[in-house]
Amino acid sequence: MAISPIPRSTTILVIGGGPAGSYAATVLARDGFDVVVMEREHFPRYHIGESMLPSFKTFLSFIGAREKVERRGFIVKPGAAIKLNQFKQEGYTNFVAFDKENSAWNVVRSELDEILLRHAAESGAHVYEGVTVNEIQFSPSDPAVPVSASWTTKTGQRGNTSFEWLIDASGRTGIMSTKYLKNRTMNSSLRNIAFWSYWKNPGMYSPGTERENAPWFEALTDQSGWAWFIPLHNGTASVGIVQEERISRAKRAEMLLGPEEDKSSKHYLEQLKLAPGLLRFLEKSTFTGTVKSAGDYSYAANRYAGPRFRIAGDAGAFIDPLFSSGLHLAFTSALSAACTVAAAIRGHCTDEEAGAFHTTKFGTSYTRFLVVVWAAYRQIKSQSDPILSEVNEDNFDRAFNFLRPVIQGSTESDPQLTDKELDEAIEFCKHAIAPTDPEMVAKVSKRIDPKLVALTAPVMNPKVVEQLMGEDDEAKQVLWKVNSDKALGIIFSEQNSFRSEVVNGFCANLERGSIGLCKA
Repeated sequence: MAISPIPRSTTILVIGGGPAGSYAATVLARDGFDVVVMEREHFPRYHIGESMLPSFKTFLSFIGAREKVERRGFIVKPGAAIKLNQFKQEGYTNFVAFDKENSAWNVVRSELDEILLRHAAESGAHVYEGVTVNEIQFSPSDPAVPVSASWTTKTGQRGNTSFEWLIDASGRTGIMSTKYLKNRTMNSSLRNIAFWSYWKNPGMYSPGTERENAPWFEALTDQSGWAWFIPLHNGTASVGIVQEERISRAKRAEMLLGPEEDKSSKHYLEQLKLAPGLLRFLEKSTFTGTVKSAGDYSYAANRYAGPRFRIAGDAGAFIDPLFSSGLHLAFTSALSAACTVAAAIRGHCTDEEAGAFHTTKFGTSYTRFLVVVWAAYRQIKSQSDPILSEVNEDNFDRAFNFLRPVIQGSTESDPQLTDKELDEAIEFCKHAIAPTDPEMVAKVSKRIDPKLVALTAPVMNPKVVEQLMGEDDEAKQVLWKVNSDKALGIIFSEQNSFRSEVVNGFCANLERGSIGLCKA
Protein backbone atom coordinates (compact mmCIF):
# COMPACT_ATOMS: atom_id res chain seq x y z
CA MET A 1 0.00 0.00 0.00
CA ALA A 2 2.53 2.58 1.12
CA ILE A 3 5.35 3.62 -1.20
CA SER A 4 7.22 5.77 1.33
CA PRO A 5 10.19 4.23 3.18
CA ILE A 6 9.33 2.38 6.36
CA PRO A 7 9.99 4.88 9.18
CA ARG A 8 12.78 4.34 11.68
CA SER A 9 10.55 5.55 14.53
CA THR A 10 6.89 6.05 15.40
CA THR A 11 4.75 6.79 18.42
CA ILE A 12 2.63 3.62 18.15
CA LEU A 13 3.57 0.46 16.25
CA VAL A 14 0.79 -1.98 15.41
CA ILE A 15 1.95 -5.46 14.41
CA GLY A 16 -0.62 -6.98 12.07
CA GLY A 17 -3.14 -5.46 9.68
CA GLY A 18 -6.01 -7.89 10.26
CA PRO A 19 -9.30 -6.71 11.82
CA ALA A 20 -7.84 -6.12 15.31
CA GLY A 21 -4.76 -4.27 14.06
CA SER A 22 -6.66 -2.23 11.47
CA TYR A 23 -9.33 -1.29 13.98
CA ALA A 24 -6.93 -0.19 16.73
CA ALA A 25 -4.83 1.75 14.21
CA THR A 26 -7.91 3.51 12.82
CA VAL A 27 -9.19 4.57 16.25
CA LEU A 28 -5.80 6.01 17.21
CA ALA A 29 -5.04 7.64 13.85
CA ARG A 30 -8.45 9.34 13.77
CA ASP A 31 -7.58 10.81 17.17
CA GLY A 32 -4.36 12.33 15.84
CA PHE A 33 -1.75 9.80 16.98
CA ASP A 34 1.25 8.77 14.87
CA VAL A 35 0.60 5.11 14.04
CA VAL A 36 2.51 2.63 11.89
CA VAL A 37 0.99 -0.72 10.88
CA MET A 38 3.23 -3.57 9.71
CA GLU A 39 1.38 -6.41 7.96
CA ARG A 40 3.30 -9.44 6.70
CA GLU A 41 0.94 -10.19 3.78
CA HIS A 42 -0.20 -8.14 0.81
CA PHE A 43 -3.95 -7.59 0.89
CA PRO A 44 -6.34 -8.92 -0.26
CA ARG A 45 -5.44 -12.23 1.35
CA TYR A 46 -7.59 -15.24 2.18
CA HIS A 47 -8.94 -15.77 5.68
CA ILE A 48 -11.67 -17.91 7.23
CA GLY A 49 -14.23 -16.54 9.70
CA GLU A 50 -17.06 -15.16 7.60
CA SER A 51 -20.11 -14.77 9.85
CA MET A 52 -20.57 -11.60 11.90
CA LEU A 53 -22.55 -10.59 15.02
CA PRO A 54 -24.93 -7.60 15.47
CA SER A 55 -22.23 -5.61 17.30
CA PHE A 56 -20.32 -5.51 14.00
CA LYS A 57 -22.29 -2.58 12.56
CA THR A 58 -21.89 -0.50 15.71
CA PHE A 59 -18.14 -1.08 15.76
CA LEU A 60 -17.90 -0.08 12.10
CA SER A 61 -20.00 3.05 12.63
CA PHE A 62 -17.69 4.16 15.42
CA ILE A 63 -14.70 4.33 13.04
CA GLY A 64 -16.70 5.63 10.05
CA ALA A 65 -16.39 2.45 8.01
CA ARG A 66 -19.96 1.14 7.99
CA GLU A 67 -20.98 2.66 4.62
CA LYS A 68 -17.89 1.23 2.94
CA VAL A 69 -18.80 -2.26 4.11
CA GLU A 70 -22.49 -1.82 3.23
CA ARG A 71 -21.59 -0.81 -0.32
CA ARG A 72 -19.78 -4.12 -0.85
CA GLY A 73 -23.13 -5.93 -0.86
CA PHE A 74 -22.40 -8.70 1.62
CA ILE A 75 -25.21 -11.15 2.49
CA VAL A 76 -27.46 -9.79 5.25
CA LYS A 77 -27.53 -12.04 8.31
CA PRO A 78 -30.87 -11.67 10.17
CA GLY A 79 -29.92 -14.28 12.76
CA ALA A 80 -28.62 -17.83 12.91
CA ALA A 81 -30.26 -21.26 12.91
CA ILE A 82 -28.64 -23.68 15.33
CA LYS A 83 -29.53 -27.37 15.62
CA LEU A 84 -27.57 -28.97 18.44
CA ASN A 85 -29.90 -31.89 19.08
CA GLN A 86 -30.92 -34.15 16.20
CA PHE A 87 -34.17 -35.03 17.97
CA LYS A 88 -35.48 -31.47 18.15
CA GLN A 89 -36.20 -28.60 15.79
CA GLU A 90 -33.47 -26.05 15.33
CA GLY A 91 -33.08 -23.10 17.65
CA TYR A 92 -32.82 -19.64 16.18
CA THR A 93 -31.01 -16.53 17.38
CA ASN A 94 -33.07 -13.69 15.97
CA PHE A 95 -30.94 -10.56 15.59
CA VAL A 96 -33.80 -8.41 14.21
CA ALA A 97 -36.63 -9.41 16.58
CA PHE A 98 -36.65 -6.03 18.33
CA ASP A 99 -34.77 -3.88 15.84
CA LYS A 100 -34.68 -4.42 12.06
CA GLU A 101 -31.37 -2.54 11.94
CA ASN A 102 -29.76 -5.10 14.22
CA SER A 103 -28.87 -7.52 11.42
CA ALA A 104 -25.27 -8.50 10.68
CA TRP A 105 -23.53 -9.78 7.55
CA ASN A 106 -21.86 -12.88 6.19
CA VAL A 107 -18.69 -11.61 4.57
CA VAL A 108 -15.88 -12.68 2.29
CA ARG A 109 -12.98 -12.01 4.62
CA SER A 110 -10.45 -11.14 1.94
CA GLU A 111 -12.75 -8.31 0.89
CA LEU A 112 -13.72 -7.16 4.37
CA ASP A 113 -10.19 -7.21 5.75
CA GLU A 114 -8.91 -5.18 2.82
CA ILE A 115 -11.65 -2.59 3.35
CA LEU A 116 -10.62 -2.26 7.00
CA LEU A 117 -6.90 -2.00 6.25
CA ARG A 118 -7.44 0.61 3.50
CA HIS A 119 -9.73 2.51 5.85
CA ALA A 120 -6.97 2.60 8.47
CA ALA A 121 -4.64 4.17 5.89
CA GLU A 122 -7.29 6.67 4.80
CA SER A 123 -7.79 7.57 8.46
CA GLY A 124 -4.13 8.54 8.81
CA ALA A 125 -2.32 5.35 9.83
CA HIS A 126 0.90 4.58 7.94
CA VAL A 127 0.33 1.07 6.58
CA TYR A 128 3.12 -1.16 5.24
CA GLU A 129 2.29 -4.53 3.69
CA GLY A 130 4.67 -7.41 3.07
CA VAL A 131 6.57 -6.56 6.27
CA THR A 132 7.21 -9.26 8.89
CA VAL A 133 8.22 -8.32 12.43
CA ASN A 134 10.81 -10.91 13.48
CA GLU A 135 12.12 -9.65 16.81
CA ILE A 136 11.16 -7.14 19.49
CA GLN A 137 13.83 -5.35 21.49
CA PHE A 138 13.32 -4.24 25.08
CA SER A 139 14.65 -1.30 27.08
CA PRO A 140 18.08 -1.87 28.68
CA SER A 141 16.88 0.01 31.76
CA ASP A 142 13.61 -1.93 32.02
CA PRO A 143 13.51 -5.34 30.28
CA ALA A 144 9.70 -5.42 30.49
CA VAL A 145 9.29 -2.41 28.18
CA PRO A 146 9.39 -3.05 24.39
CA VAL A 147 11.11 -0.23 22.49
CA SER A 148 11.78 -1.36 18.91
CA ALA A 149 11.09 -4.05 16.33
CA SER A 150 13.30 -5.68 13.71
CA TRP A 151 11.56 -6.48 10.44
CA THR A 152 12.07 -7.89 6.96
CA THR A 153 10.10 -7.30 3.78
CA LYS A 154 9.12 -9.80 1.09
CA THR A 155 11.68 -8.11 -1.16
CA GLY A 156 14.51 -8.85 1.30
CA GLN A 157 14.84 -5.42 2.89
CA ARG A 158 15.72 -5.41 6.60
CA GLY A 159 15.34 -2.70 9.19
CA ASN A 160 14.47 -1.65 12.71
CA THR A 161 11.77 0.73 13.88
CA SER A 162 11.65 2.21 17.36
CA PHE A 163 8.36 3.08 19.04
CA GLU A 164 6.95 4.45 22.25
CA TRP A 165 3.93 2.11 22.36
CA LEU A 166 3.21 -1.33 20.90
CA ILE A 167 -0.04 -3.06 19.98
CA ASP A 168 0.48 -6.70 19.10
CA ALA A 169 -2.28 -7.79 16.72
CA SER A 170 -0.17 -10.44 14.99
CA GLY A 171 -2.93 -13.06 14.90
CA ARG A 172 -2.29 -16.58 16.06
CA THR A 173 1.45 -15.95 15.83
CA GLY A 174 0.98 -13.79 18.92
CA ILE A 175 4.60 -12.67 19.06
CA MET A 176 4.39 -11.08 22.52
CA SER A 177 2.50 -13.93 24.18
CA THR A 178 4.30 -16.83 22.54
CA LYS A 179 7.85 -15.54 22.14
CA TYR A 180 8.39 -13.18 25.06
CA LEU A 181 5.70 -13.44 27.76
CA LYS A 182 5.24 -17.18 27.14
CA ASN A 183 1.83 -16.93 28.79
CA ARG A 184 -0.47 -18.57 26.23
CA THR A 185 -2.54 -21.44 27.69
CA MET A 186 -4.40 -23.93 25.50
CA ASN A 187 -7.97 -24.95 26.36
CA SER A 188 -7.83 -28.73 26.28
CA SER A 189 -11.62 -29.12 26.29
CA LEU A 190 -11.87 -27.29 22.93
CA ARG A 191 -9.04 -29.01 21.07
CA ASN A 192 -10.69 -29.36 17.68
CA ILE A 193 -9.79 -29.42 14.00
CA ALA A 194 -11.74 -27.82 11.16
CA PHE A 195 -12.17 -28.80 7.50
CA TRP A 196 -14.03 -26.57 5.08
CA SER A 197 -14.66 -25.78 1.44
CA TYR A 198 -16.97 -23.72 -0.79
CA TRP A 199 -20.06 -24.80 -2.73
CA LYS A 200 -21.49 -22.99 -5.76
CA ASN A 201 -25.17 -22.11 -6.11
CA PRO A 202 -26.24 -23.34 -2.66
CA GLY A 203 -29.78 -23.61 -1.34
CA MET A 204 -31.31 -21.19 1.16
CA TYR A 205 -32.61 -21.43 4.70
CA SER A 206 -36.23 -20.38 5.26
CA PRO A 207 -36.87 -18.43 1.98
CA GLY A 208 -39.68 -15.88 2.05
CA THR A 209 -39.51 -15.31 5.81
CA GLU A 210 -37.68 -12.86 8.05
CA ARG A 211 -35.12 -15.63 8.57
CA GLU A 212 -34.32 -15.90 4.85
CA ASN A 213 -30.73 -16.90 4.04
CA ALA A 214 -29.59 -17.09 7.66
CA PRO A 215 -26.55 -19.33 8.26
CA TRP A 216 -27.09 -22.84 9.62
CA PHE A 217 -25.09 -24.58 12.36
CA GLU A 218 -25.70 -28.24 13.18
CA ALA A 219 -24.35 -30.88 15.56
CA LEU A 220 -22.96 -33.99 13.87
CA THR A 221 -25.07 -37.07 14.55
CA ASP A 222 -22.14 -38.97 16.10
CA GLN A 223 -21.59 -36.15 18.65
CA SER A 224 -18.01 -35.60 17.45
CA GLY A 225 -18.49 -31.95 16.53
CA TRP A 226 -20.61 -29.64 14.38
CA ALA A 227 -20.99 -28.27 10.86
CA TRP A 228 -21.57 -24.80 9.42
CA PHE A 229 -23.32 -23.46 6.32
CA ILE A 230 -22.72 -19.75 5.63
CA PRO A 231 -24.11 -18.23 2.38
CA LEU A 232 -21.90 -15.58 0.75
CA HIS A 233 -22.61 -12.75 -1.69
CA ASN A 234 -20.40 -14.23 -4.42
CA GLY A 235 -22.82 -17.08 -5.12
CA THR A 236 -21.08 -19.62 -2.90
CA ALA A 237 -21.53 -20.95 0.61
CA SER A 238 -18.80 -21.64 3.13
CA VAL A 239 -19.42 -25.16 4.44
CA GLY A 240 -17.26 -26.71 7.13
CA ILE A 241 -17.02 -29.19 9.95
CA VAL A 242 -15.38 -28.80 13.35
CA GLN A 243 -14.49 -32.06 15.11
CA GLU A 244 -12.70 -33.12 18.23
CA GLU A 245 -9.13 -33.56 17.01
CA ARG A 246 -8.68 -37.00 18.55
CA ILE A 247 -11.78 -38.37 16.82
CA SER A 248 -10.94 -36.73 13.50
CA ARG A 249 -7.44 -38.21 13.46
CA ALA A 250 -8.79 -41.68 14.26
CA LYS A 251 -11.34 -41.49 11.47
CA ARG A 252 -8.76 -40.39 8.91
CA ALA A 253 -6.35 -43.12 10.01
CA GLU A 254 -8.98 -45.76 9.22
CA MET A 255 -9.83 -44.31 5.83
CA LEU A 256 -9.26 -46.37 2.68
CA LEU A 257 -8.38 -44.28 -0.37
CA GLY A 258 -8.76 -44.90 -4.07
CA PRO A 259 -5.83 -44.10 -6.40
CA GLU A 260 -6.89 -40.50 -7.03
CA GLU A 261 -8.71 -39.71 -3.81
CA ASP A 262 -7.56 -36.94 -1.49
CA LYS A 263 -7.74 -37.85 2.21
CA SER A 264 -8.89 -34.40 3.36
CA SER A 265 -11.63 -34.18 0.72
CA LYS A 266 -12.91 -37.69 1.38
CA HIS A 267 -12.93 -37.15 5.14
CA TYR A 268 -14.71 -33.81 4.74
CA LEU A 269 -17.43 -35.21 2.48
CA GLU A 270 -17.95 -38.23 4.72
CA GLN A 271 -18.36 -36.11 7.84
CA LEU A 272 -20.86 -33.81 6.12
CA LYS A 273 -23.17 -36.83 5.88
CA LEU A 274 -23.45 -36.54 9.68
CA ALA A 275 -25.25 -33.18 9.26
CA PRO A 276 -28.48 -34.20 7.48
CA GLY A 277 -30.13 -30.81 8.02
CA LEU A 278 -27.27 -29.04 6.30
CA LEU A 279 -27.14 -31.43 3.36
CA ARG A 280 -30.50 -30.25 2.06
CA PHE A 281 -28.90 -26.88 1.24
CA LEU A 282 -26.34 -28.67 -0.96
CA GLU A 283 -28.69 -30.88 -2.98
CA LYS A 284 -28.39 -28.75 -6.14
CA SER A 285 -25.05 -27.22 -5.27
CA THR A 286 -21.61 -27.87 -6.81
CA PHE A 287 -18.62 -28.80 -4.66
CA THR A 288 -15.55 -26.77 -5.66
CA GLY A 289 -13.26 -29.67 -4.74
CA THR A 290 -10.74 -27.70 -2.68
CA VAL A 291 -10.73 -28.49 1.06
CA LYS A 292 -8.86 -26.42 3.61
CA SER A 293 -8.10 -27.42 7.19
CA ALA A 294 -6.74 -25.88 10.36
CA GLY A 295 -6.09 -26.90 13.94
CA ASP A 296 -8.94 -25.08 15.60
CA TYR A 297 -7.22 -24.70 18.95
CA SER A 298 -8.67 -22.55 21.70
CA TYR A 299 -6.31 -20.51 23.89
CA ALA A 300 -6.03 -17.50 26.16
CA ALA A 301 -3.41 -15.69 28.24
CA ASN A 302 -3.20 -14.52 31.84
CA ARG A 303 -2.69 -10.91 30.75
CA TYR A 304 -3.02 -8.85 27.59
CA ALA A 305 -1.05 -5.77 28.57
CA GLY A 306 2.15 -4.61 30.16
CA PRO A 307 4.33 -1.51 30.31
CA ARG A 308 3.77 0.35 27.03
CA PHE A 309 2.20 -2.57 25.16
CA ARG A 310 -1.21 -4.12 24.54
CA ILE A 311 -2.26 -7.39 22.89
CA ALA A 312 -5.40 -7.57 20.73
CA GLY A 313 -7.42 -10.08 18.73
CA ASP A 314 -6.17 -13.60 18.01
CA ALA A 315 -2.72 -12.55 19.23
CA GLY A 316 -4.20 -12.79 22.72
CA ALA A 317 -7.07 -15.28 22.66
CA PHE A 318 -9.21 -17.45 20.43
CA ILE A 319 -12.25 -19.51 21.42
CA ASP A 320 -13.98 -21.38 18.61
CA PRO A 321 -15.80 -20.57 15.34
CA LEU A 322 -19.16 -21.40 16.97
CA PHE A 323 -21.14 -18.19 17.63
CA SER A 324 -18.82 -16.19 15.37
CA SER A 325 -16.95 -14.62 18.26
CA GLY A 326 -13.68 -14.01 16.39
CA LEU A 327 -14.23 -10.53 14.91
CA HIS A 328 -16.34 -9.43 17.85
CA LEU A 329 -13.44 -10.14 20.22
CA ALA A 330 -11.00 -8.63 17.73
CA PHE A 331 -12.89 -5.33 17.67
CA THR A 332 -13.61 -5.38 21.42
CA SER A 333 -9.96 -5.90 22.32
CA ALA A 334 -8.75 -3.48 19.63
CA LEU A 335 -10.98 -0.68 20.89
CA SER A 336 -9.85 -1.39 24.45
CA ALA A 337 -6.20 -1.40 23.37
CA ALA A 338 -6.61 1.91 21.56
CA CYS A 339 -8.46 3.56 24.45
CA THR A 340 -5.94 2.42 27.05
CA VAL A 341 -2.88 3.45 25.03
CA ALA A 342 -4.46 6.86 24.45
CA ALA A 343 -5.39 7.13 28.15
CA ALA A 344 -1.81 6.49 29.24
CA ILE A 345 -0.37 8.93 26.70
CA ARG A 346 -2.87 11.65 27.64
CA GLY A 347 -2.42 11.14 31.36
CA HIS A 348 -5.97 10.02 32.09
CA CYS A 349 -4.44 7.42 34.39
CA THR A 350 -1.18 5.57 34.86
CA ASP A 351 -0.05 3.06 32.25
CA GLU A 352 -0.38 0.35 34.88
CA GLU A 353 -4.04 1.28 35.45
CA ALA A 354 -4.68 1.46 31.72
CA GLY A 355 -3.05 -1.92 31.14
CA ALA A 356 -5.09 -3.49 33.93
CA PHE A 357 -8.27 -2.11 32.35
CA HIS A 358 -7.36 -3.74 29.02
CA THR A 359 -6.51 -7.12 30.50
CA THR A 360 -9.77 -7.14 32.44
CA LYS A 361 -11.89 -5.96 29.51
CA PHE A 362 -10.39 -8.48 27.08
CA GLY A 363 -10.52 -11.32 29.61
CA THR A 364 -14.12 -10.60 30.59
CA SER A 365 -15.30 -10.50 26.97
CA TYR A 366 -13.49 -13.76 26.28
CA THR A 367 -14.97 -15.49 29.33
CA ARG A 368 -18.53 -14.50 28.42
CA PHE A 369 -18.22 -16.18 25.04
CA LEU A 370 -16.26 -19.12 26.40
CA VAL A 371 -19.03 -20.16 28.79
CA VAL A 372 -21.69 -19.83 26.05
CA VAL A 373 -19.56 -21.94 23.69
CA TRP A 374 -19.14 -24.58 26.40
CA ALA A 375 -22.91 -24.60 26.85
CA ALA A 376 -23.30 -25.44 23.17
CA TYR A 377 -20.63 -28.14 23.27
CA ARG A 378 -22.33 -29.74 26.26
CA GLN A 379 -25.32 -30.31 23.99
CA ILE A 380 -23.29 -31.33 20.94
CA LYS A 381 -21.16 -33.89 22.78
CA SER A 382 -23.62 -34.85 25.54
CA GLN A 383 -20.83 -35.05 28.04
CA SER A 384 -19.24 -33.08 30.84
CA ASP A 385 -15.69 -31.85 30.43
CA PRO A 386 -13.41 -30.89 33.36
CA ILE A 387 -13.33 -27.20 32.52
CA LEU A 388 -13.12 -25.39 35.84
CA SER A 389 -9.34 -25.27 35.63
CA GLU A 390 -9.61 -23.32 32.37
CA VAL A 391 -11.71 -20.50 33.81
CA ASN A 392 -10.09 -17.44 35.33
CA GLU A 393 -12.19 -16.96 38.46
CA ASP A 394 -11.80 -13.18 38.51
CA ASN A 395 -12.93 -12.97 34.87
CA PHE A 396 -15.90 -15.22 35.60
CA ASP A 397 -16.95 -12.92 38.44
CA ARG A 398 -16.79 -9.87 36.20
CA ALA A 399 -18.38 -11.56 33.21
CA PHE A 400 -21.30 -13.05 35.10
CA ASN A 401 -21.67 -10.93 38.22
CA PHE A 402 -25.25 -10.24 37.10
CA LEU A 403 -25.84 -13.96 36.58
CA ARG A 404 -24.45 -15.46 39.78
CA PRO A 405 -27.45 -14.44 41.95
CA VAL A 406 -29.79 -15.78 39.25
CA ILE A 407 -28.24 -19.22 38.96
CA GLN A 408 -27.85 -19.47 42.75
CA GLY A 409 -31.40 -18.32 43.39
CA SER A 410 -30.30 -15.69 45.88
CA THR A 411 -28.36 -12.46 46.18
CA GLU A 412 -25.59 -14.19 48.06
CA SER A 413 -22.55 -15.29 46.15
CA ASP A 414 -19.87 -17.72 47.19
CA PRO A 415 -16.59 -15.87 46.62
CA GLN A 416 -15.02 -19.07 45.27
CA LEU A 417 -16.16 -20.35 41.89
CA THR A 418 -17.32 -23.95 42.16
CA ASP A 419 -17.91 -26.72 39.65
CA LYS A 420 -21.60 -26.62 40.50
CA GLU A 421 -21.84 -22.90 39.85
CA LEU A 422 -20.05 -23.18 36.52
CA ASP A 423 -22.32 -26.06 35.54
CA GLU A 424 -25.37 -23.96 36.37
CA ALA A 425 -24.02 -21.03 34.37
CA ILE A 426 -23.51 -23.32 31.38
CA GLU A 427 -27.01 -24.74 31.87
CA PHE A 428 -28.42 -21.20 31.87
CA CYS A 429 -26.45 -20.12 28.80
CA LYS A 430 -27.52 -23.09 26.70
CA HIS A 431 -31.05 -21.66 26.54
CA ALA A 432 -29.73 -18.83 24.35
CA ILE A 433 -30.06 -21.34 21.50
CA ALA A 434 -33.25 -23.05 22.68
CA PRO A 435 -35.44 -24.54 19.92
CA THR A 436 -38.15 -21.88 19.71
CA ASP A 437 -39.72 -19.90 16.88
CA PRO A 438 -41.86 -16.70 16.69
CA GLU A 439 -45.09 -18.69 16.37
CA MET A 440 -44.25 -20.68 19.49
CA VAL A 441 -43.45 -17.51 21.45
CA ALA A 442 -46.69 -15.83 20.32
CA LYS A 443 -48.77 -18.88 21.24
CA VAL A 444 -47.23 -19.20 24.71
CA SER A 445 -47.53 -15.45 25.37
CA LYS A 446 -51.32 -15.72 25.05
CA ARG A 447 -51.71 -18.32 27.80
CA ILE A 448 -49.25 -17.10 30.46
CA ASP A 449 -48.83 -13.83 32.31
CA PRO A 450 -47.48 -11.42 29.66
CA LYS A 451 -45.28 -9.79 32.31
CA LEU A 452 -43.15 -12.94 32.35
CA VAL A 453 -42.01 -12.46 28.73
CA ALA A 454 -41.60 -8.68 28.94
CA LEU A 455 -38.10 -7.39 28.30
CA THR A 456 -38.32 -5.35 31.51
CA ALA A 457 -39.09 -8.39 33.67
CA PRO A 458 -36.35 -9.60 36.03
CA VAL A 459 -34.18 -12.48 34.85
CA MET A 460 -35.44 -15.71 36.43
CA ASN A 461 -33.63 -18.78 37.65
CA PRO A 462 -34.24 -21.72 35.24
CA LYS A 463 -35.50 -23.81 38.17
CA VAL A 464 -38.03 -21.09 39.04
CA VAL A 465 -39.26 -21.13 35.45
CA GLU A 466 -39.66 -24.89 35.68
CA GLN A 467 -41.66 -24.61 38.88
CA LEU A 468 -43.93 -21.87 37.49
CA MET A 469 -44.71 -23.61 34.21
CA GLY A 470 -45.13 -27.14 35.55
CA GLU A 471 -45.85 -29.59 32.71
CA ASP A 472 -46.06 -26.89 30.00
CA ASP A 473 -42.83 -27.73 28.14
CA GLU A 474 -43.42 -25.13 25.41
CA ALA A 475 -43.82 -22.36 27.96
CA LYS A 476 -40.65 -23.45 29.75
CA GLN A 477 -38.66 -23.38 26.50
CA VAL A 478 -39.95 -19.90 25.65
CA LEU A 479 -39.27 -18.45 29.10
CA TRP A 480 -35.81 -20.00 29.25
CA LYS A 481 -35.05 -18.45 25.87
CA VAL A 482 -36.45 -15.02 26.85
CA ASN A 483 -34.47 -15.01 30.09
CA SER A 484 -31.21 -16.01 28.44
CA ASP A 485 -31.67 -13.38 25.73
CA LYS A 486 -32.09 -10.66 28.33
CA ALA A 487 -29.13 -11.78 30.41
CA LEU A 488 -26.71 -12.51 27.56
CA GLY A 489 -27.56 -9.60 25.28
CA ILE A 490 -24.38 -7.82 26.38
CA ILE A 491 -22.32 -10.53 24.68
CA PHE A 492 -23.69 -9.82 21.23
CA SER A 493 -23.78 -6.01 21.44
CA GLU A 494 -20.82 -5.25 23.68
CA GLN A 495 -19.63 -2.10 21.92
CA ASN A 496 -22.57 -0.25 23.46
CA SER A 497 -21.38 -1.25 26.94
CA PHE A 498 -18.01 0.46 26.53
CA ARG A 499 -19.34 3.83 27.65
CA SER A 500 -21.09 2.50 30.75
CA GLU A 501 -19.30 -0.65 31.89
CA VAL A 502 -17.02 0.07 34.84
CA VAL A 503 -13.72 -1.82 34.86
CA ASN A 504 -11.40 -1.39 37.84
CA GLY A 505 -12.94 2.00 38.59
CA PHE A 506 -12.66 3.34 35.02
CA CYS A 507 -14.93 3.73 32.00
CA ALA A 508 -13.91 4.14 28.38
CA ASN A 509 -14.15 7.63 26.91
CA LEU A 510 -15.22 7.20 23.28
CA GLU A 511 -15.47 10.86 22.33
CA ARG A 512 -13.40 11.50 19.21
CA GLY A 513 -10.50 13.79 19.98
CA SER A 514 -10.30 12.66 23.59
CA ILE A 515 -10.32 8.85 23.30
CA GLY A 516 -9.10 7.27 26.52
CA LEU A 517 -10.41 6.42 29.99
CA CYS A 518 -12.21 8.36 32.68
CA LYS A 519 -12.88 7.65 36.33
CA ALA A 520 -16.25 6.07 36.97
